[in-house]
Amino acid sequence: MTSYIRWFNEISSNDIPLVGGKNASLGELINLGLPVPAGFAVTSLAYDRFLQANSLNEFIETQLLHLDISDVQQLDAVSKNIREKMLECEFPKDLEEAITFNYEKLCKTSQEGCAVRSSATAEDLPAASFAGQQETFLNVRGKEVMLRKIKECFSSLFTARAIFYRKQKGFSSNVKMSVGIQNLVKSEKSGVIFTVEPNSGNSNVLVIDSGYGLGEFVVSGKVVPDQFSIFKPTKNLIRKKIADKKLMLIPEGDRTKSVDVPENRRIIASLTDDEINKLSEYALLIQSHYNRHMDIEWAAENGTIYILQARPETVHSNTLVEEVYKLEEEGRELAKGIAIGSKIACGRIKVLHDPSEMHKFGHGDILVTRMTTPDWIPILNKASAIVTEEGGTTSHAAIVSRELGIPCVVGAHDAIRILSKYENQEVTVDCSEGAGEVYEGKLKFIKETVDLRNLPKTKTQIMMNVSRPDAALHHANKCEGVGLLRLEFVYAHDMGIHPLALINYNQLKEKAAADSDSELRRTLLDIEDRTKRYENKEDFFVDKLSEGVALIAAAVYPNDVLVRFSDFRTNEYRGLVGGYLYESEETNPMLGWRGASRYVHPDFEPAFRLECRAIKAVIEKGLMNIIPMIPFCRTTRELEKILRIMEEEGLKRGEIKVYLMAEIPSNIWNAEEFSQYVDGFSIGSNDLTQLILGVDRDSGSMARATFDERDTAVKKAISHLIKTAHSNGKKVGICGQAPSDYPDFVEFLIKEGIDSISLNPDVLGKTRKLVAEMEENLSLTVSLS
Repeated sequence: MTSYIRWFNEISSNDIPLVGGKNASLGELINLGLPVPAGFAVTSLAYDRFLQANSLNEFIETQLLHLDISDVQQLDAVSKNIREKMLECEFPKDLEEAITFNYEKLCKTSQEGCAVRSSATAEDLPAASFAGQQETFLNVRGKEVMLRKIKECFSSLFTARAIFYRKQKGFSSNVKMSVGIQNLVKSEKSGVIFTVEPNSGNSNVLVIDSGYGLGEFVVSGKVVPDQFSIFKPTKNLIRKKIADKKLMLIPEGDRTKSVDVPENRRIIASLTDDEINKLSEYALLIQSHYNRHMDIEWAAENGTIYILQARPETVHSNTLVEEVYKLEEEGRELAKGIAIGSKIACGRIKVLHDPSEMHKFGHGDILVTRMTTPDWIPILNKASAIVTEEGGTTSHAAIVSRELGIPCVVGAHDAIRILSKYENQEVTVDCSEGAGEVYEGKLKFIKETVDLRNLPKTKTQIMMNVSRPDAALHHANKCEGVGLLRLEFVYAHDMGIHPLALINYNQLKEKAAADSDSELRRTLLDIEDRTKRYENKEDFFVDKLSEGVALIAAAVYPNDVLVRFSDFRTNEYRGLVGGYLYESEETNPMLGWRGASRYVHPDFEPAFRLECRAIKAVIEKGLMNIIPMIPFCRTTRELEKILRIMEEEGLKRGEIKVYLMAEIPSNIWNAEEFSQYVDGFSIGSNDLTQLILGVDRDSGSMARATFDERDTAVKKAISHLIKTAHSNGKKVGICGQAPSDYPDFVEFLIKEGIDSISLNPDVLGKTRKLVAEMEENLSLTVSLS
C-alpha cells in the first residue's frame, strides 16, 4: 500500500521520479518548516499500476507512434482517444483501497473539500516549467469524485497541449504522473511570488502578485492582480500597483464559482504590510534553500499564509545572452497594456476567441484574444507576439511568452474591439520601452545581441540614462549605475498631474464649487480618478515619485543613481493635468522658468519640497545609492538656497552626496566656486551646447545647421570643467545625448579623463566595447611615448 501513497512530510526533492516535481517540492517546504496544507501523493507507481492493470501502455504507444504534432487535427484526435480510454478504465482494487484509506484519513483533519493536483515527473524542473500543462481541481468532495479527478489528472498527461509541449521540449514519452491530494485552503486572498523580477530577470527585486479568493484567477490571468515589489537586500516594499480586482473565485458546495468583488475592496490593497513581510520572508527562505530563483504559489485563510507550490524560475535563470531592441520610426498607437519582455515583433493581426480557431492562425501571426490557457500552446508556438485583454505579469500568456522569447502585451483594455478592425493587417508590437504598445503598420526596428558573459571591464564608468523603472530593470546588468534619472519623466509616466494642483486640491474644489468653471471641474474629476485611493493628494505625489525612483535604484543597487530634480519647461508643465492653472505661456521656455530657479521661487517651492520628501523616502528604504542632482542652476546663490531647503527636508549634504548638472556656461567658468557646494558634476551636453553656440535646440532650422556637441568651443568648456573639478577632488560625468550618438566624442571624453559616461540603454553594450578598446589604445600610446 505504501508504494502507492506517500504523505508530503515523508518526501523530498530526491523523490521526483516517484511523486513528481510539484509534490516533491511540497515535501521540501514542509521540511523547511513552512506552512503547507496537509496531504499525500498518489505516486507514479500507482500510475504505472493503473496503466498496467488496464493494458493502457500498448494502446498509448500505438496512438503516439506515427503522430505528427504539427498536424493539429491528428494531435487532437490522438489526445481524445487516449484520454477517453483512460477515463473509461477502473482502478485495480488494491490501488483504490490504498487511495481511499488515505483520503479518509486526510478528511479527518479538515471538513472542507480538497485540492487534487497533477504532479508529473517532468514538471517544475529548472529547464522547463510545463506551466499549466496538467490538471488541477479545487473543492473536490467525496470519494467517488476524488477518484474520478485522479483519473482526469492521469489522463491530462495526454492533452494535446501536453503532448505537443513534451515533444517540443525533447522529453521522452516515458513521463509519468503523480497526483497530490491536499486539504483545500479556502483562501480569502492568494497569488504568486517570483524571487526575481519576472519581466526583466533583475535579481534585486522580488515581486508578489495578489488577488481575492482562490488563486486560479490570478494564475490564469482572469484578473489583473495587485503587484508588490520588494527590495530584497532590506526586504522593504518599494512599489505597489493596486489593480481594479473585479472578480474572485470562491468554493460553493462541491464546486467553485466566480463572484464580483465588493466595490469597496476592489481598489484597495489586497495585502497588509504584515502579510507582505511574511510572504517576502517565506520566499527568500525558499530561494535560499534551493539556491536559485523560484516561482511560488501561496494562499491566505483566517490570518494564516500557506505555501501551495514552489518551482524553479525557468526563463531568466539561464539567460547569458540578451537582445536589445529599439524602434527606428514612429507609428500610430492602437492599443496599450503591460509589457512582457523587452522585444519588438511585427506580424499580421489574428483575433481568436477559442483554440478551436487554430486553423486560422499562421506562423508569425500576432495573437489577440481575451486570455490564454494551456490549450492555446500549439497556437502560441506559432505566434510572433501575443496581446491579451486580461491578465497580469504572472498570467499564463506572460509566463509562456517569456519562455518562448516573444513579446507579449497583457491587460490591453478593449484590444479585441480595437484590433479586430485591423484583422490580417500588419502591426508592430513594442515592449522595448517598458510599456506594451501595438502600433499600426510594420515599423522599422533594430536588434543588438549582447553576450553578458563577455562585457569588457572599463576604467571609465559606463552608466545609463533612464526615465522609466522597467528600462532600468532590464538593462541593469549592462551598466554601472544610472547617470541620469529624469524625475519629471517619472512625474509624467506615473502621475501626469501638476504637483501644485495636488498641493492646492482642496482650494481648487472650493473654487469649483463657488463658480461654474467647467474646465476646472473636468480637471478635478481627472485628478480624483487618478488619485482615488488617496485622501491626501500630496501623499499620492510622494508615494508615486518615490516608488518610481526606488525601483530604479533597486535595479542597479549598489551602484549609484543620479536623480535629477524636475526640469520640465513651462510648456511641458502646462501639458500635465491642472498645468494650465499654474504655468504661463513663455516665448522661449527653453531659457525660461526651469530647473533650479523654480525650487527657490515661492510659487513652486512647495512642489520642490515634495520632491525632496520623495527622495528621502527612497533613502529610508535602505537605498543609499541615491545621489540628488540639481539642474540648470545659474548661480551659487541659487545653489545655497536649494541646499538649505534640501537640508530642511532631511537631505543634508555630508550625509548624502549632491551633484550639479553642468549645462550653463556659468557652471563651467565658475566651476571652482560651484565645487565648494557639491560632490560632483554631470555634464548636460545638450543644454551646454545650445548656450555656448547660441542655438535653441528646439529650433529645427537652426539646430540642423549649427547644433553640434563636438564644436571646439563646447569641447574647450568640457575640458576646463574636468580639469577644474578634478583639481578640487570632484568627479565629472556626462549624461547628454552626444556620447550615445558620436564615437569620436566618446574618444575625446576618455582622453580628457571623464569619470563616467551615461548612455541610452540601446547603446550600452556596443559603447562599453568601444570604450574598452579606446582605453587600451590610449594606454598603449602613453606607454610607447
